[in-house]
Amino acid sequence: MRLRTLLTALTTTAAVIGGLALAAPATSARVLADPSVAPGGNFDLSVWQLQEPVGSPGSPTTISSSRLQGANGFQDSYFYTDTRDGAMTFWAPEKGVTTPNSNYARSELREMNRDGSSANWSLSGSHQLRATLRVVSVTSNVCVGQIHLGTGGSSTKPLVELYYRSSGDIVVGTENSPSGGQTTHTVGHVSVGKTWSYAIAVSGGHTIDLTVNGSTTHYAIPSSFNSYKQYFKAGSYNQSSSSSTTKGARVGFYGLTVSHS
Repeated sequence: MRLRTLLTALTTTAAVIGGLALAAPATSARVLADPSVAPGGNFDLSVWQLQEPVGSPGSPTTISSSRLQGANGFQDSYFYTDTRDGAMTFWAPEKGVTTPNSNYARSELREMNRDGSSANWSLSGSHQLRATLRVVSVTSNVCVGQIHLGTGGSSTKPLVELYYRSSGDIVVGTENSPSGGQTTHTVGHVSVGKTWSYAIAVSGGHTIDLTVNGSTTHYAIPSSFNSYKQYFKAGSYNQSSSSSTTKGARVGFYGLTVSHS
């Protein structure tokens, strides 16, 4: 009976959504990852581009999908495989190069299409970002997942941001309009270092469906966003800044998928 249970658990540990392997939560996910290879050896990074907290002022360095892919793909001190458990790890210090529209550094993936163009999808249809992760360390607050506005207007705001705070609270921020203003909702609590999961989805063009550790909440999308296309982001987008290069947010991912239909 024990053997049958173990085999069942192992065969259901990974699911495939949109061609990306999603590891199951907790320890079983870590068994599947090879800690000796780059993140691209454990994750299909063909639909992601990496932005790092280095480069020139206002122009952070980006790493293309082609460089991220495979067991010998790109990794450095800001984006690497944790040799203890195989987690795809993102490090964003409080001092780092930022984009022109942000004061905060990030080590974060930006969704791309498989042909190398930037993802830019309509709110109509169904779209989902799923992740299994743990926040290894954080100074105050870190964004670990986003739906961001693409083309369709002048706004550079996110539609949705999912935050993890040093208190252990998981908080979703939904944008009130493309011109700004964010409403926050506490949707869970997990101690620092503990594994958890989320899914950020859009359904029917009008609703954000957020699931954290199996509990789902829904948020209406204001009509002012209808003209905008969207794309997903995931990683460590630190929400505090200082002159320190040792303080910051480190986040390890054990599963990451996107799907569109």
